[in-house]
Amino acid sequence: MIDKKSKKADITTVAKVAKVSPSTVSRYFNHPDLLKVATQKRIDSAVRKTGYIRNRAAQTIHGIRSGTIGVIVPTLDHAIFAEVVQAFSETVEAHGFTILLASHGYDLQREYAILRKLLEHRVDGIVLTGLKHEEAVFQLLDRQDIPCALMWNYSETSRIPSIGADNEHAGRLVAQHVMSLGHKSIACMFPPTGDNDRAHGRKTGVLKALQEADINVPTEWMLETQYSISDAKNDARELFLKQTRPTALICGNDVLAAGALYAVTATGLSAPDDITVVGIGDFQGSSEIEPSLTTVRLPARTIGEETANALAAAIVSFNTEPINSMNCVPKLITRGSSAAPRSG
Repeated sequence: MIDKKSKKADITTVAKVAKVSPSTVSRYFNHPDLLKVATQKRIDSAVRKTGYIRNRAAQTIHGIRSGTIGVIVPTLDHAIFAEVVQAFSETVEAHGFTILLASHGYDLQREYAILRKLLEHRVDGIVLTGLKHEEAVFQLLDRQDIPCALMWNYSETSRIPSIGADNEHAGRLVAQHVMSLGHKSIACMFPPTGDNDRAHGRKTGVLKALQEADINVPTEWMLETQYSISDAKNDARELFLKQTRPTALICGNDVLAAGALYAVTATGLSAPDDITVVGIGDFQGSSEIEPSLTTVRLPARTIGEETANALAAAIVSFNTEPINSMNCVPKLITRGSSAAPRSG
């Protein structure tokens, strides 16, 4: 039984149990990659045995104040950002950091309050999602002496270094694919774009590509749908039941595209024979839908890993290692949900 009244273990206690120096224990927490696996295991065993918890408040090693990085995403309700956050978390963990994760529910005014709370926790770095944020958010970050980055979107003119994909380019790619198949009667389904620069960029790319080819989308074929498979199914079903229906539906993300494919079946149609359905994202499961979804792959894991490596390097170097923006190029993935329109 553990004696709760006994003195709390310190780093020296852990070192004695693990039979290493205190500096090696410190290195285990701050730079585990510099230690042999066998040494890591011995120290881990000693930490568990002694119940040691290091005092983050007393640490100021290489600019590391808490060993945490604050990450703010729009939502946790869907798997849209799961892959990029998972890759980011795994990568910073290898550098000795953990993440504090929060979501603002697509409310950029809430984001400011969340950011303040994360900064109060003395996080060593901040990651925001996308390019669009309240001016108060940018001003608050400008006053902080910590590294920060924008993850998921890329823009060469971003106010803060951005590591991600060009969503307008992704939209252009999927529109060009649909047109290359010979489709001219094309509908679109996008989520609300007010506080969502990812959706706005994709929508802009799609419409620009269509307009350049002299293809206009009728107002009744321009759908705005929430991030919901059921909502997408209902809206697409109404579209497909119209007397005049499109031969192709371009969706702003794979969630909406999945709902649209359910609507195809629900209305007695067939994809891609009766209608082509395409998405953007290529999230886990998109290749398993029937038919498998043609989409534009956003390199989520690459984005998460590159952002994590850049931020960790900037923190450890105490701001002497600059964070550079990086364009992680999207790629068209052609699968079974798209084909040329039926002739006649």
